[in-house]
Amino acid sequence: MSKAQRIVVALTALMLGTSLAACSGSGAVATVNGQPISEADFDKRLAASPMAKTVLQQMVQETLLMQYAKNNNLSVTDAEIDTRENQLKANFPSGAWDEMLKARGLTEADVRNALREQIVLDKALAKDVTISPAAIKQYFDKNRASFDKPEQVTARHILVPNLAEAQKVEADLKGGQSFATLAKKYSTDPGSKDKGGELGSFRKGQMVPAFDKYAFSAPLNQISPPIKSPFGYHIIQVESRTPGTKATLASATPQITDLLRQQQEAPLIQPFLAGLQQKANITVTDPQFQGLFNNIPPPVPQPKGSAAAPASAGSAPAASPSAAASP
Repeated sequence: MSKAQRIVVALTALMLGTSLAACSGSGAVATVNGQPISEADFDKRLAASPMAKTVLQQMVQETLLMQYAKNNNLSVTDAEIDTRENQLKANFPSGAWDEMLKARGLTEADVRNALREQIVLDKALAKDVTISPAAIKQYFDKNRASFDKPEQVTARHILVPNLAEAQKVEADLKGGQSFATLAKKYSTDPGSKDKGGELGSFRKGQMVPAFDKYAFSAPLNQISPPIKSPFGYHIIQVESRTPGTKATLASATPQITDLLRQQQEAPLIQPFLAGLQQKANITVTDPQFQGLFNNIPPPVPQPKGSAAAPASAGSAPAASPSAAASP
C-alpha cells in the first residue's frame, strides 16, 4: 500500500471518529413515514458497533501522539504539512483529489491533521532510521524509469451520446460558440461538464484508447471531429502538451528518501504507539468500553534495519473513475 493510500485510509477512519463524536445530542437524525429515529438510539447503535471501539482506540492514540510531541518539543510547521500534502496531491490526476475528499466526506483540515500526526511519527522515529546516499543511489539505479515524468496533455471535451449531437456540437464550436457553455449544456460527463469540459492534465494510458490517441497527436487548440469511445462521442480540444523528462539522481532523491524512510518506519510504528499506551494513564468512563485499554501487550522489539517490503516508486492510489475513465 502506498503512502497516499495509507493516508486516505487513515483519513477515512479519522472522519468516522469525528462523525461518531458529533452525533451526540437530542432530537431525531431521520424520520421514516413520520416515525423518528432518535439521536440517542443512533448513538447507542454506533457505540455498540465494533467500529466504535476502533475509533476510540484511534482517538486515544492520536491524543497520546500529540502529547508526546508537546512533551518532546516536536513541532510541525505549516510548510512541512504543505510539502507533504502537495506530494500526495501529485499522485492524483487533475480533479481526482477533490473528488476523493468529497466521496469520503473529508476536508483539507482532516488531511492536514492526519499529515501532522504522520510528521510527528517521522520525527519520533528518526533516530532509528538511517538512509545513506549509497542506498538512495542503489534504489534509483534499480527503479530509474519509475521516476521519469511522462509526456502530459491538458485538454477539455464534450461527451454526448450519439453522432448527430456530436456533429451539432462540433459545428457550434467551429462557428464560434463558447466551449465551456456548450459543455455545461450538452456534456454527459459528470466529472467535467460543470468545469466547462476541463479534464486537467493527464498522461498516456489514463484515457480510453481512442481519446488517448487523439489527445497525444492532435494540433493544439483545434476542435476535433467526433471521437467515438465506449462512453459515447467526444468533441476534444487539446489545450497544451508538456514533454516528458528523464529523472536524475538529484531530482529523485527527495522521493526516494521518503520511500526508504517509510520502509524503515513501517515495522517501528506499532511498537512505538503500543509503548505510549502502555505508559499512559487511560481512564474509560463509558461502561461499553471498559477494559478496552487493559492488558495492552508490551511493544515487540524490532531489529534495527528491518523494513517492510520495498514500495514501488510509482505506486499511487487509483484515480477516481470520473477523473481517469469517464472520457
